[in-house]
Order: sequence, then C-alpha cells, then structure tokens
Amino acid sequence: MLDYRQANLSSADQALCDYAVRLTLTPGQMGSSHLDMLRQHGFDDDQITIAAQVIGYFNYINRIADGLGVDPESWMTPPREVWLKNKGQNWLP
Repeated sequence: MLDYRQANLSSADQALCDYAVRLTLTPGQMGSSHLDMLRQHGFDDDQITIAAQVIGYFNYINRIADGLGVDPESWMTPPREVWLKNKGQNWLP
C-alpha cells in the first residue's frame, strides 16, 4: 500500500507508476524515451496523455495543499512527519 514497487502489479502498471514517479520528481528530465517505455507496455498516445494529465493534476493539488499548510486527513498514511522525511527519497526507478 505504501510502495507500489512491493505490490504485485502487472509490468504495464509498474511502468505507469514508474512514469508517475519520474514525472512527479523530475519533470524537466522527461523525454521521448519515457513515452516509448509506456508504448512498449501497450499504452497508446491518448492513454499516455490522460495519465500525464491525472499525474499533473494530483501534483498540482498536493502543491496547493502544501503551500497553504492544509493538514492531511486523519485516515491518510503514513503520518505527515514520516511522509515529509522520506518525500522523494529513493523513489526514482
């Protein structure tokens, strides 16, 4: 639940999660090779476009919440302190 790399995902789902991590953490380093990797897993350009939009939207909403100091809901895990401490560390595939 906390680490998709430990889940039993299909190779296509794993590739999509890898893409989401890269787009989130290093958006300026994205290139055609990342899109080609998704295409190799069966994603077409429409699906990739939708994925990029959803990933970008969630990044936007999280940055707005962080920027305004909005506290996460109590049901969200891991605890905020743990998330902030580990945010972005060792996640690039």
